[in-house]
Amino acid sequence: MKNSIFKTTLVAILIAAGFAACSVSKEARTTKRTINGNWILQTITTEGITGIAKTTIFNEAEFSCFIGSEWNFIANNSMGSYTIVDNKKGCPAIKRFIRWSIYEPKDSANEFQFKRLDDKKNAMDDGAGYRLSFTELEKDKMKLKTTITFNGNPAALIYNFVRK
Repeated sequence: MKNSIFKTTLVAILIAAGFAACSVSKEARTTKRTINGNWILQTITTEGITGIAKTTIFNEAEFSCFIGSEWNFIANNSMGSYTIVDNKKGCPAIKRFIRWSIYEPKDSANEFQFKRLDDKKNAMDDGAGYRLSFTELEKDKMKLKTTITFNGNPAALIYNFVRK
């Protein structure tokens, strides 16, 4: 009888420890709740790039095509989508599903990360995703930054979102 109670208790402790190890911090949950909802990617600015830049982002389209794109983030299931809506620039009309989360590295600031999904909600790009740094996050605006190499030099793209 004692052995059975011990085994049951041990299993319960291991299950609880497993859930705790997979859970996100309170800070990450708060960040996800702040991001939750509909956003418009209002502008993309650059650092370290002079002149007119044409570069593909998110393995999808030129960054100018993403200006005005609509993004949806659903915090409770970490799903979302983005839609490129401006086809006047010769941009493809795209609605892409994504799976997103908050990456919590040790000894560093949290980052936003996402993976592109196909129509069947399977990860694209061989499972690779994108990770961006938060430079600002408020109720109605969010700025994310990613570092890139442009013409052999370090540069950055800053994504300026406003709540829809």
